[in-house]
Amino acid sequence: MIEIEHLTKRYGNTTVVDDVSLSIAKGTITVVVGTSGSGKSTLLRMINRLVEPSSGRVLIDGRDTMSIPEDALRHRIGYAIQGHGLFPHRTVAENIATVPRLLGWDQARIDSRVDELLRLFQLAPDEFARKYPQQLSGGQQQRVGVARALAAEPELLLMDEPFGALDPIIRGKAQEDLLAIQRRFGTTVILVTHDMEEAFHLGDKVAVMDRARLLQYGTPAEILVHPAEAYVERLVGTADRPFRLLSLSTVADALEPGPASGQPVDKGTSLRDALARMMWAGRTEMPVVDGAGAALGKVSVAGILAHGRQPA
Repeated sequence: MIEIEHLTKRYGNTTVVDDVSLSIAKGTITVVVGTSGSGKSTLLRMINRLVEPSSGRVLIDGRDTMSIPEDALRHRIGYAIQGHGLFPHRTVAENIATVPRLLGWDQARIDSRVDELLRLFQLAPDEFARKYPQQLSGGQQQRVGVARALAAEPELLLMDEPFGALDPIIRGKAQEDLLAIQRRFGTTVILVTHDMEEAFHLGDKVAVMDRARLLQYGTPAEILVHPAEAYVERLVGTADRPFRLLSLSTVADALEPGPASGQPVDKGTSLRDALARMMWAGRTEMPVVDGAGAALGKVSVAGILAHGRQPA
């Protein structure tokens, strides 16, 4: 559990984070979203004390971070930034091993962890371990950056605009990698972005900031359906709101009994993607199958649209 209590940061007469309080459950992804200058990156950096707060405190599992030596705190918190921040003179394996070496892990344990993470991020150890960052694509560099942040098995991972520099296709793959890794290890993730689409896709909860203040903190569905302020409503996009709401639910949520003809859709597909497939195929319903291909029922345009309707 991460408790952020009345956290404030001032530089002279300028307040960049103003009395922010959040409770973050263990094993979840929280996304802090806002425009440039909203205070979101400063908030993130106060968690691992790269920036010292002017007032307020951060508790990790009930312990005030100010009571933990800075080096010890940062060694137990993974940190990944936009542009990956890899050491150019170190190989991929050496980059990933940075924090485990500082912690005094033995070489066998380090080698095993590096190998595990490279395979996890679909980077064959024999091919990539001895390469240098400049020999990798942008997407590969970003994956190595996240692998390095995870190397010492942190319970908490901080990510500051980690995918901002990637092109859309690589960015989508990196987001899916993060979700898969987070589910596997149960890591608590706090991620900063300016992209509301990314926030809704990744976040169990989303914190919306503007001008140093926290405007709203809730699930993506809560923020979409009940924006707390006019600024939040503009940020989520009135015209896009139904489609974003559909992207938060899966076909399993709108499953109907009975058969249907045509190409089947997996039950884990988002309702937004299922609607797009039906529109493209010129169909009003499609069969639904599970991961093994077994028939479960059907999904219809009418059923999907009901999920995107404004609540009464």
